[in-house]
Amino acid sequence: MQFSYSNPTNIHFGQGQISKIADAIPQDKKVLFLYGGGSIKKNGVYDQVVAALSNHVWFEFAGVEPNPTKETLDKAINLAKEKQLDFILAVGGGSVIDGSKYVAAGSLYDGDGWDILTGEYTPSAALPIGAILTLPATGSESNKGAVITKAETQSKLAFMSPYVQPEFAVLDPDTMKTLPERQLINGIVDAWVHVCEQYITNPAGAAVQDGYAEALLKSLKALAENYADRDDDQWRANLMWTANQALNGLIGSGVQQDWATHMIGHELTALYGVDHARSLAIIQPSLLRNQIEQKRAKLEQLGKNVFSLEGGDDLAERTIDAIEALYHSLNVETQLTNYGSDKPKAIDQVVEQLEEHQMIALGENQAITLVESRKILEHAIA
Repeated sequence: MQFSYSNPTNIHFGQGQISKIADAIPQDKKVLFLYGGGSIKKNGVYDQVVAALSNHVWFEFAGVEPNPTKETLDKAINLAKEKQLDFILAVGGGSVIDGSKYVAAGSLYDGDGWDILTGEYTPSAALPIGAILTLPATGSESNKGAVITKAETQSKLAFMSPYVQPEFAVLDPDTMKTLPERQLINGIVDAWVHVCEQYITNPAGAAVQDGYAEALLKSLKALAENYADRDDDQWRANLMWTANQALNGLIGSGVQQDWATHMIGHELTALYGVDHARSLAIIQPSLLRNQIEQKRAKLEQLGKNVFSLEGGDDLAERTIDAIEALYHSLNVETQLTNYGSDKPKAIDQVVEQLEEHQMIALGENQAITLVESRKILEHAIA
């Protein structure tokens, strides 16, 4: 267990914290205020941001999509370059914050921003970022990763850079009050799979990482079981904080990580427009069953410590069933049904995209080849 861990993002958590950005952003910075479809103008967040920026020079850019696209974000880069902006304030969920990271790095690069995703360009600098989280799910507000879609080619790729880690993040649970049911549920599922990708791998004897991962999974399980309390301040606060802690780098330090569910799920989102979280729920149970022998020890540990299941030779199998039942309790499907009428063609499309993106040896053991991905998809697609 050897690692270096640092999380420099300053978190402002709790109700009424949006006003903190007035001091968190230096007044000599020209700000790009980046947001999504406009829901922040209906729930009061926009007005709070404008008030907090009253002593700053700022420009706004709206319209960042769920699964943010290069095509839209390139327009934001052009605005940042044209106005010589030097700070980005991302207000929204993981998609807006991911998009801000692409804009932050692309604004200081003369080439095509997509080079960042393909690895042709590694950022050596980026504009500073601050985030106001309105949709808890991805943890993007305090990590260095982002996922961007190129609509032209239906490609969805990720990049990581320490230069795009937000300097600060505001987590005010009140911003969740007007979220649609679907997005709240997606937040639970997304955070759950984030923890699993760092936990259901090979035993490493990492007591703190395992114990904290299990605490986060128990929290998410309780939130799902008490979903009827979603209008409660405490419920909202616990989801927001749990989702943040699921992917801030701590539980993944010094242990093997998987992320195959994400890599395959990204292709379902890019090809069929499936919500990111729901693509994970579709892939994960089938992937766990495909890799059950390699993951048996950690699945048994999860079953015992999170689901309180009795021991037995089939404990790993029952744990996967319990994960699937958790998704079903939230009315989240675990098979892809909306792909057209040709299942073999759908599978071929996903496998072709995986090969195109060099996702040919996935998982903590690089055991998920294209052959295994095909088997996973055969079970995951109805």
